[in-house]
Amino acid sequence: MPTPAERRRAIDVATIMFLAGERLDMLSLAERLGISRATLYRWVGKREELLGQVLGEATERSYRRAMSQTAGRGLDYVLDLFERVILSVYSSSELRALAEREPMVLIRIMATPGAVESIAVSMTSEVLAKEVDAGELTLALPPRVMSTALYRIALSYLYIPLLNGGEAQVETALELISLLLCGGQKMSEIPESEIRQRFEFSPSVDEFNRMAAS
Repeated sequence: MPTPAERRRAIDVATIMFLAGERLDMLSLAERLGISRATLYRWVGKREELLGQVLGEATERSYRRAMSQTAGRGLDYVLDLFERVILSVYSSSELRALAEREPMVLIRIMATPGAVESIAVSMTSEVLAKEVDAGELTLALPPRVMSTALYRIALSYLYIPLLNGGEAQVETALELISLLLCGGQKMSEIPESEIRQRFEFSPSVDEFNRMAAS
């Protein structure tokens, strides 16, 4: 079993490769670490697991940076925070490079349970719970459930369009997040047909896997 320091070193070097816009090649990474590829796999698992960890830590950095830049309380604070996080993700040159190079790998990492979803949902839930406990925010769903829903919305409109060669729909994602956080009052003003249309392309994990195999 690897020591925590060994695993950390592998993740750090993989992060340097990712931030440089390089493809995360396990043989190249092993050579940089001065170990065999078999040893690298023992340290960090499969390639997509390692890439998921790198992206998960990048997600946490995006949240921390957005939280340090966002002021206020309640709904305005949460919406401002989400806008900063989403725009940070959307403008990331490293993520764009990965999306162009390996779109299905990126989608699998984002859409299946793992480091990225766990960190994003946990940090969002923490923010929402803090505002609810302070009496600054009222939610229609428990913070954890709401956080998962918000993550899925962002996923659907930032990354799913890449499968069809489309563009990320940042404004739509932010609008739907705003509507969900505002509760049922504003949502009721939108025709049901329009809501269904906006969520028309949101495949399940099984559908992702079938796309990847085709």
